[in-house]
Amino acid sequence: MKENRKQVWGLIAPTLFLMIFIGVIPVIYVIYLSAFKYNVFAKIPFRYTGFNNFRKLVFDPDFLKSLRLGLTFVALCCGIELPLGLLIANLLTLNFKGKGIFRTIMTLPLAMAPISIGSIWVLITNPDFGPLPFLFRKIGIEYNMGINANQAFFTTVLVDIWHWTPFVVLTFMAGLTSLPNQPYEAALVDGANRWQTFRYVTIPLLKPVILTTLFIRVMDTFRVFDEVWMLTSGGPGTATRYVSIHLVRMVLQSMEYGYSSAMSLFLLYLTIIICFLLLTFISSSQEAT
Repeated sequence: MKENRKQVWGLIAPTLFLMIFIGVIPVIYVIYLSAFKYNVFAKIPFRYTGFNNFRKLVFDPDFLKSLRLGLTFVALCCGIELPLGLLIANLLTLNFKGKGIFRTIMTLPLAMAPISIGSIWVLITNPDFGPLPFLFRKIGIEYNMGINANQAFFTTVLVDIWHWTPFVVLTFMAGLTSLPNQPYEAALVDGANRWQTFRYVTIPLLKPVILTTLFIRVMDTFRVFDEVWMLTSGGPGTATRYVSIHLVRMVLQSMEYGYSSAMSLFLLYLTIIICFLLLTFISSSQEAT
C-alpha cells in the first residue's frame, strides 16, 4: 500500500512542481509587487506603499474606461456568437449537399494562431487595398478604422466573431447530437411545431452546454490580446484599449510594475467572481435537468 502511494506521488510530483513553479510562485510575486511603488525610472525605484496601488486603481479613469470597454466587448461578442453558433449548429444537423465542405471551411479559423488572425485582418481592413474598405466604398461608406473609433471597435468585435464562432458551433453540435430522442418523440405526438420543439425541448436540454460554452467564451474574450494588438494596438486613441491591452501598455510604456501588479490582481479577482457566478448557474441548471 505504501509502495503504491509512493508510485502515485512519484507520478504526480512533476506535474505538481510545474504547477507550483508556473502558477503559484508568479502569483505570490505579483501579490508582493502590488504593495510597492516599483518604477525603474524613478529616483527611488522600489518603495513600499501598502494598499495605495489598489486605492489608485479604483479612481483611475483610464483603467475604468478600459474595463468598461472590455466588458462591453465581452457582452457583444458572446451575445452574437452564442445565438449565431446555435443557429449554425442546428443547420448542420440537417443533411444537405456540401455539408462536409462547409463544415471544414467553417472550422479553418480555429486552426490559426490568434496573431495570424490579426495579421490577416490587417490586410483585409487596409484602407488602400483591403477588400472590406473596397466593399464599403461601393455602398457609399468610407471605411478607415485607423481614424474612426466606432469602426475600429466593431471591427475587433467582427474579428472575434469570425474567429471563435466555429468553436461555439462545434460545442453545440456535440451537445445536440447527444440529446435523447424521447422528448422529441413526445413533442411530435403532442403536435408541437419546429419552433415550439426548439424552444421548449432543445433549449432546456441544451442549457448546461450553452452555459458551459458561455463560461469558456467569457473567459477567453475578457483576456483578448493578440488579435486586437495586431489589428489596432488599442487605437485609434483608446477606442479598442480593452483592459488586457491597457495592462500591457502600462507595463511596457509606463514601467509601473507595482501598479500593474495591483491591476492584474484586481482582474484575477474579477475573473474568479465571473467564473463563480457562471459555475453556479451551470450547476443549478444541471440539477434542474
